[in-house]
Amino acid sequence: MTHPQRHEPDSPRDLVGIGIGPCNLSLAALAHPLAELDAVFYEQRPGFDWHPGLLIEGATIQVPFLADLVTLVDPTSPWSFLSYLRARERLFPFYFAERFHIQRAEYDAYCRWVAEALPGLRFRHQVDAVRWNPERDVFEVDHTQLDHDGEAEALGRTYTRNIVLGVGTAPHVPDPLRPLVDAPGVPVLHAADYLAHRDSVLAAGHVTVVGSGQSGAEIFLDLLRHRPPGREKLHWIGRTEAFAPMEYSKLGLEHFTPDYTRYFHALTEPVRDRLVAAQWQLHKGIDAGTLAAIHDELYRRTLHGGWPDAVLVPGVRVRTAGRIAATKIELHLEHLQQDTRSRLTTDAVVLATGYRERPLGRLLAGLDPYVRRDSSERPRVDEEFRLVLDPSVTGSVYVQNAELHTHGVGAPDLGLAAWRSATILNSLTGKEPYPLPTRTAFTSFGLDDPAERVPSARQPKRLTPLIDG
Repeated sequence: MTHPQRHEPDSPRDLVGIGIGPCNLSLAALAHPLAELDAVFYEQRPGFDWHPGLLIEGATIQVPFLADLVTLVDPTSPWSFLSYLRARERLFPFYFAERFHIQRAEYDAYCRWVAEALPGLRFRHQVDAVRWNPERDVFEVDHTQLDHDGEAEALGRTYTRNIVLGVGTAPHVPDPLRPLVDAPGVPVLHAADYLAHRDSVLAAGHVTVVGSGQSGAEIFLDLLRHRPPGREKLHWIGRTEAFAPMEYSKLGLEHFTPDYTRYFHALTEPVRDRLVAAQWQLHKGIDAGTLAAIHDELYRRTLHGGWPDAVLVPGVRVRTAGRIAATKIELHLEHLQQDTRSRLTTDAVVLATGYRERPLGRLLAGLDPYVRRDSSERPRVDEEFRLVLDPSVTGSVYVQNAELHTHGVGAPDLGLAAWRSATILNSLTGKEPYPLPTRTAFTSFGLDDPAERVPSARQPKRLTPLIDG
């Protein structure tokens, strides 16, 4: 169902979304049936594009298909993954495939299907600045419309009562390797660009993968499978003390529930910071299936005697790096446990060094006087994912996947995207269009009585519908 455009120029919208990744796409999908909500979403890219450099054949997302954009809060939504399969006449093949975890390429295709059909999404629109207008009690969002070449085509301004930031993350390159990435010649690239440069990496004599997380493991496995036996010439190094499996036990996964998110948010700032650092294996480890596939491939190459020419070394950091002539790279390595140093000469480097939240400072510079910050100068975010602003600001600024420091390891997890979107929409409308569960985990993370959180122990709440019919 597509709502008619009823927006008048210069009249404030109810919501402007900045960025169209999975998080804001989830919000847009759940906002679509709310006829009273006037919302628009801006994205500078020409279309939806989810980690194109990592859509390696066979690579799967690390959450079940039920963690799509909408299902965990609205299984009847027309924007579910199962609805996508039905629209593509693939529901029966998927049923017989018996797959709980789908391939990354399929998740990307599903999201593009949603993005191409939803109204209110404005691609090729770059948001330049956000300000609060106290005279009109609205936010001003300045944006630039881009042409097909990415050049400025027109300037615009949208007024809105509320904003949701979903600008996502950006590839992280460690300082020692940053000068090498931009220099021409020997390929040094981030994992985010792997598929675009895969042929040149495969053609290199010796390849080094830096990073011991899921992306590093998938890229190492892909390279290993496409190098000749006995002449693999691969190195895989990472800072962690082991090529560690991701915590995937059923009770361990309860750290990615609304229950844990609420518990984490109520902790003190120093405790939250300590937990985020200590819980890396909950979301930065390697899928056990990928580790098994790597071992199987290495073992297969020993069947006729000898060992593959592949070196896997955890507990190593890159201190510095430089080019040798114009054809090779020298990495200066330090083993963190042995306290020893060595040098590694290689012909190509793939940096599977992860992502970082995009800094919001430039975009929110106009709101800086109103934003309340913690002791580390990070924006404070309340339980409903709103930036804590000066009371004089009557509108709300919500954030998606920018609240790791306040909401914990579930912030970037796709499994909580629909719940967070529903929480934001309930807060925004004040009418609870999406009733949310009171309890979602068997684990009680604090000393409160879990029985008090059981939904059946409460009287059902009568909701006021947001739309008629």
